[in-house]
Amino acid sequence: MSDNLGVSKRVDPIQLEVLKNAFETIADEMAVIILRTSHSSIVRDSMDFSTALCDHNGQTLAQGLTNPGHLGSFYDAMSRLITQYGDNVQDGDLFIANDPYEANGMHLPDIYIIKPIFSDQIVAGWAVTLAHQCDVGGLVPGSNSLGSTEIYQEGLRLPFVKVFSAGQRMDSIWDIIKLNVRLPDKLIGDLDAQIAACSAGERGLKELIERYSLSVLFEYGKELHDYTEQLTRAEFEKIPDGTYSFSDHLDGLGADPEAIDIKVAITFSGDEVYIDWTGTSEQVKGGINATLPFTKAACFAALRSIMEVDVPTSYGFERAVKVFAPEGTLVNPRPPSACGSRAITGYRCIDCLFGALAQVVPERVTADSTGGSTLPTLAGWHDGKPFIYAETFMGVWGAAQSHDGQDGVPHMGANQSNTPIEMIEAEYPLRIERYGLVPDTGGAGKFRGGNSILREFRALVDETLLVVRSDKRTYPPHGLYGGSTGAPSWNIINQGDSDESILPATMTEPVYLQANDRFCHIMAGGGGYGSPLDRDPTDVLDDFLEGRITIAHALQIYGVVIDESAKPMIDQSATAAQRQKVQSG
Repeated sequence: MSDNLGVSKRVDPIQLEVLKNAFETIADEMAVIILRTSHSSIVRDSMDFSTALCDHNGQTLAQGLTNPGHLGSFYDAMSRLITQYGDNVQDGDLFIANDPYEANGMHLPDIYIIKPIFSDQIVAGWAVTLAHQCDVGGLVPGSNSLGSTEIYQEGLRLPFVKVFSAGQRMDSIWDIIKLNVRLPDKLIGDLDAQIAACSAGERGLKELIERYSLSVLFEYGKELHDYTEQLTRAEFEKIPDGTYSFSDHLDGLGADPEAIDIKVAITFSGDEVYIDWTGTSEQVKGGINATLPFTKAACFAALRSIMEVDVPTSYGFERAVKVFAPEGTLVNPRPPSACGSRAITGYRCIDCLFGALAQVVPERVTADSTGGSTLPTLAGWHDGKPFIYAETFMGVWGAAQSHDGQDGVPHMGANQSNTPIEMIEAEYPLRIERYGLVPDTGGAGKFRGGNSILREFRALVDETLLVVRSDKRTYPPHGLYGGSTGAPSWNIINQGDSDESILPATMTEPVYLQANDRFCHIMAGGGGYGSPLDRDPTDVLDDFLEGRITIAHALQIYGVVIDESAKPMIDQSATAAQRQKVQSG
């Protein structure tokens, strides 16, 4: 029996709130430890990792405030671990895994470190961490080979194995890992950071057990799942019943790309949601196939972003959402499909869901964004040592119903950060020549999309390998309700002083830069929302004064005439005439 708040009468709602926050605090503390003690820039600076505290059944009690692209993915991995080991779990064990097919992982660079937490010889819970490693072997440095045709080419595959057994370090496993990666010191350093985070999670949960007892935590953990489910269902009930569909595209792979279709139908029925990816392209012979746990995480991230109340990150959320992804498709590939760069597909799943949700809750979503992170990898040898620079480069949003699109922010699916210039130049033989916003690139509208971001690298050593995963060139970010598309993305290399060439949006083959060659990536601009002719002319003037648009763009796209004769100002009568001219075509 439950009261109107959805909390069973057998529990104290205040104590439930206290324990919910305690679980979240433990997960967040784990995240802070990884952030402060990790060795590689992809974890330390880009913050591509996640943490969670799970109950004894492997169901998430709380997830750290890290990567939304990992939301809900922990339970799939925990289910596999618990099924595989059963009762063969001891105090002092520590598990590692990364394989998408044998361990329900995300992709090979994302390595799980998981620690069971015992109380009186009973598994009381699990401390779970997941971090994107700088390299796990495979065809190219960084292990994000877009040209891989099967997972065997992508690097070291790990099912769930014990790296510590009853407190004893399993040296043979560590030796295998170190031998199969290009930067073992950094990878082992990041794994040690994950181990430290798991120890903190263990310590935090044991303190709660000592204070409240294990039986109380079991009871309130179950209640937290139920409470989360009821909050979630109440949110879904507010949305009108119906099926809302949308289609999107990935540009494709390589120098002669073929468009890859992503299709979704999202059905709201009472307090449940059903998401169906039928119609999405079949799996491809390239590294962009998204494994099912990642596709589900994309669905959860998109749905959580439209909620009007603060719903806990516990497993109960997942009970109200059903996801169907046909086997053998881009969003649920069969083994041994390659999936090292699957993030771009997950981002597009979120964008596709936003397109569908715009039909029913337009006030809660934005126009199309830049499509997630661009992933440049530059690698080689310097001073007799290998280096690998890989970054999840973010980010531009589309405009919303009530404000302009943001720029310099991560995609909804990844709460990550761009690596500071100083950190890049201090650690790698690279120089950042330019980094900033590009004028006239945000999709025009009553509210403007975010401006493209440009970053240009100069190689400082010969034979610097370059591979780039990007998108939104052939299919730039769409606008909503009359808003214009954003500008497309570009990858440009300058070899020497003037030999400029355009690289594919998504490269299946690396190129090699010589010292002083430059690589420039221009991210796509966000889509606009509403008609550009409805934009307040004073906002257009502000955009010009801030360098976001040029005078010509203001005139041709927004129909706003800016007089520069003295202090820049709007010529009101000329603007009225120009807008009439633009509107009439």
